[in-house]
Amino acid sequence: MEIGLIGLGRMGAGMARRWIRGGHTVVVHNRSTDPIKELEQDGAIGAYGVEELVSKLSTPRAIWIMLPAGDITENMIDTLIPLLAPGDTIVDGGNTNYRDDQGRAKRLKEHQLHYVDQGTSGGVWGLEVGFCLMVGGDTDVVKRLEPAFVTLAPEDGYAHVGPVGAGHFVKMVHNGVEYGMMQAYAEGFDIMNAATDYDLDMHQIAAVWNHGSVVRSWLLELAEASFKEDPDLEKLKGYVEDSGEGRWTIQSAIDFDVPAPVITLSLFERFHSRREDTYAAKVLAALRNQFGGHAVKKAE
Repeated sequence: MEIGLIGLGRMGAGMARRWIRGGHTVVVHNRSTDPIKELEQDGAIGAYGVEELVSKLSTPRAIWIMLPAGDITENMIDTLIPLLAPGDTIVDGGNTNYRDDQGRAKRLKEHQLHYVDQGTSGGVWGLEVGFCLMVGGDTDVVKRLEPAFVTLAPEDGYAHVGPVGAGHFVKMVHNGVEYGMMQAYAEGFDIMNAATDYDLDMHQIAAVWNHGSVVRSWLLELAEASFKEDPDLEKLKGYVEDSGEGRWTIQSAIDFDVPAPVITLSLFERFHSRREDTYAAKVLAALRNQFGGHAVKKAE
């Protein structure tokens, strides 16, 4: 099938190449031109403007947007609307808040356009192993686009999970779960690293846990690879960003009165990683010194 793609970052470029390998016709656009030229070498059709991209696709068009959530994606949708024809579909494959999806679908329907939300997981490995897809949208629209979804995903790695918004909702919770899993691994290795009497080899432990252990996982394989490359992680600074989905998951838990302490604390630990010598820690030290005479370390 013919596919338009806007946004050629690591995920978008990987999706384009996987579609090309699957025999689809892919028209690509990006704000900077180098990624377009690179993908043209791989068989994509380059478009150096949004209007050009639209003109190179047959109706009914299917255009994927792989851009940062928020205003950038909203502005791109606003740009596309007057260029499209009734029956065309916009697919947002980024990490949009699911509440935004519902408003977009309503707005596009006024122009007789369709909207599909594609929760996408797989990162930089998606090109080779496939992208896990959680898709939300009207059944007939999703079915028409299914050849593209099936090509992107590994076997059994694609699901139409519900109406508009469901795809990004499921992906949001997926990322919240990911936060908790990563934090548990981080704390476990931190405890073992502190046990200096044993001189433990973290790469060895990650490797053996990945063979038959109940905690084996792809994340643990990535930890194993990281410890192999940098055994003491000396090249890294313990500063951890979050891209929004963890916050949205926790807000949804609050909205639905669902307790989610692990995911919540894992997000707060990411905040903690960005602070050195925090004021809260200073208050704790002062209180311990005041009530118990515990020793404190003076600031230099």
